[in-house]
Amino acid sequence: MRFPPGTKVRTRLLDPDHHTRLPRYVRGHVGEIVEVEGVCPLPDDRARGVAPPRVETVYAVRFPAAALWGAGTHTVTVDLWESYLEEAG
Repeated sequence: MRFPPGTKVRTRLLDPDHHTRLPRYVRGHVGEIVEVEGVCPLPDDRARGVAPPRVETVYAVRFPAAALWGAGTHTVTVDLWESYLEEAG
């Protein structure tokens, strides 16, 4: 585990030519780690037939809706693999 709850993280700006579970609407945005959910195989690798797939920590990351869509007072929480994240600083 690299990011404890409360850590501010930025999602990577990537646009791979293969499957990814990093939603486009959160790419490049800053959120906060809410919970460490455990480890799971990286779905990007599984979809591409990489054997064995990388196993990474998955985090629940909370984003302000206004930062994602320009409006809204609520938050959006997305489950994201560690390689999609970098510490925001």
